[in-house]
Amino acid sequence: MWIADNWKDYEVLDCSQGEKLERWGKYTLVRPDPQVIWNTPRRHTGWKKKNAHYHRSKKGGGEWEFFDLPKQWQIHYKDLTFNLQPFSFKHTGLFPEQAANWDWFSELIYNKKKRNPNKEIKVLNLFAYTGGATVSAAKAGAAVTHVDASKGMVTWAKENAVSSGLKDAPIRWIVDDCVKFVEREIRRGNTYEGIIMDPPSYGRGPKGEIWKIEEKIFPFIELCTKILSPNPLFYLVNSYTTGLQPAVLSYMMGSTIVPKFGGEVQAEEIGLPVTNSGLVLPCGASGRWQNI
Repeated sequence: MWIADNWKDYEVLDCSQGEKLERWGKYTLVRPDPQVIWNTPRRHTGWKKKNAHYHRSKKGGGEWEFFDLPKQWQIHYKDLTFNLQPFSFKHTGLFPEQAANWDWFSELIYNKKKRNPNKEIKVLNLFAYTGGATVSAAKAGAAVTHVDASKGMVTWAKENAVSSGLKDAPIRWIVDDCVKFVEREIRRGNTYEGIIMDPPSYGRGPKGEIWKIEEKIFPFIELCTKILSPNPLFYLVNSYTTGLQPAVLSYMMGSTIVPKFGGEVQAEEIGLPVTNSGLVLPCGASGRWQNI
């Protein structure tokens, strides 16, 4: 398992009975987590002193209960700054476990840039959400194209870039359906040294395009190999979908990317350490390809 254990401003304090107790900077939140199927004693004081609690409804969805939480606040990861706020379906605008992947591809970008400072390293971030991966890649020295179907998420990502000192960084912000964007990039002849994708289980593009991950993910990975440069650096696929486990990600990437470019594929669960118990909370899976 790849563990995001370099955080200072975030930690999972405890987890029990379908919920996790988290510290986001100086604020403590309780949120549901389907992985937490154990029922252990809730001894941490934070369970009673939380700033907000997201209650899941048996009918689907849920709602926030606020005690003492600002509408927006910031946390930091290394030299990056992220703007957070509680919004739809339990989210805050950041997936902290992804820091394990940020560190991985940032090191690849940084090292390649160090060897050849004058060469541009182009990275494409698809289903890019609020831009955690975008600002990480840009900070490491890449020129990033950020694509998401939601205008609101792209705006939020821009704010994270500004807060992280990347206002003038070479980042292209695109509101578009990811599949259609890639198809256009193929026609244009544009290529990238790195591709990051974090596809949803189900979603709609800005013009109502339907995305079902079980049907779309394999052909989309295959399609994206057409916009990798002749000597690409990395490819990252994240999954929070039950069924797309590490072995599945590994096989899909191994059968589409490796035949064209060689290199190696690794796939693992990603997770967050739990302070109170010493356990690691599983938070999805990632597949990584890199040139060797």
